[in-house]
Amino acid sequence: MKKTVPFILLLIVMIIALIGSSVHLTNVKDAKIDTGDTAWMLISTALVLVMTPGLAFFYGGMVRKKNVISTMLQSLSCMGLITVIWVVFGFSLAFGEDFHGIVGNPATYFLMKGTLGNSSWGLMPTIPLILFAMFQLKFAVITPALITGAFAERIRFNSYLIFITLFIIFIYAPLAHATWHPDGIMFKAGVLDFAGGTVVHMSAGWAALASAMYLKQRNQPDHTPARISYVILGTGLLWFGWFGFNAGSAGGANALAATALATTTTASAAAAMSWIFFDMSRGKKPSAMGACIGAVVGLVAITPAAGYVTVAHSLVIGIVAAVVSNLVVIWRSRTNIDDTLDVFPCHGVGGMVGMVLTGVFANKAVNPGNTTGNGLFYGETHLFMVHLLALIGVSVFAFFGSVILLRVTNAITPLRVCLDDELIGLDQSQHDEEL
Repeated sequence: MKKTVPFILLLIVMIIALIGSSVHLTNVKDAKIDTGDTAWMLISTALVLVMTPGLAFFYGGMVRKKNVISTMLQSLSCMGLITVIWVVFGFSLAFGEDFHGIVGNPATYFLMKGTLGNSSWGLMPTIPLILFAMFQLKFAVITPALITGAFAERIRFNSYLIFITLFIIFIYAPLAHATWHPDGIMFKAGVLDFAGGTVVHMSAGWAALASAMYLKQRNQPDHTPARISYVILGTGLLWFGWFGFNAGSAGGANALAATALATTTTASAAAAMSWIFFDMSRGKKPSAMGACIGAVVGLVAITPAAGYVTVAHSLVIGIVAAVVSNLVVIWRSRTNIDDTLDVFPCHGVGGMVGMVLTGVFANKAVNPGNTTGNGLFYGETHLFMVHLLALIGVSVFAFFGSVILLRVTNAITPLRVCLDDELIGLDQSQHDEEL
């Protein structure tokens, strides 16, 4: 019976697609589509997609050799599973007709209904709505992939697929709606999240911490990374793709996109070097691994702030994020929390640092679309307080929501592999493959 379940699910999806195929061209609205903006957003969408295989190399190089393929496949599978969910009803949950500022109506864009032709999204009116949907899809794809580093080397693949499905529906989509939909509760409150520091990195970071605590330690916690060269390659792909992530969030080929590209480059560079220098100050040798982790932490931290701060302040954000995340990695290593690849210290804490510093350094002169106000650095307190309250709310929701989803998943099918499978390695025990 278990072997027939995937085929039954595929059959159901095919039937739904056939039923919904006749409504794809409805609700087409006139919009002034700009070819330059559309071209840039097409490129940005492709760039963000590159981040997921980049993450696969980044994580894959860090684990043991016997778990490289399984770790990389966990990222790759998000590109398939999350895309199907997003097209069927996920986009509607995030950006559909509002329900009390919390989540969208799953029927609004069911099977991409009404997204073709000249339809457009109100906050990005110069690009086709279907392009906006595909751009946002890539954010949804990489978010659960980020979590995988926390439970690497000990999770059953089938259980993982169930968990990330629940995560997208009950954690990611509501946060995306609340933060980026004009009727969302955090959007209305004035929370600024330019490209996903809250929606993507904080949600993934807290889910990672919940997962590491729930699955407990590996039987062999210490290990030697399989291939540092994979980590370096993954870092390059992530940095390259992040320009689509952040500069693409400007919504077009404009000055704001150029600003976001500049702040993204600067923060990542500053964080990479700060991580190295901080390690050296503690008596450690400068390492390629440290430089790569630092660069990614900088990218994470600048994400919510990229289109709201000056280039000079992006330097500060990168430096602060690298030092704080490094300190949290040190703290985590002294506990029993087995966050395999330090997802929470790097993505969760990096996202929180970025969110707080957005409330410190946001400047309305950089982005006139910022209607909440200037940051604490400019003598205004409102935005900073809004961000502190949102940080607490998102943290509680993402962490405890993930704990519930982990329990639900484990009740359906065990999350953790047995001892023998873990010792053999997930490449063999889960996929019958080897590097």
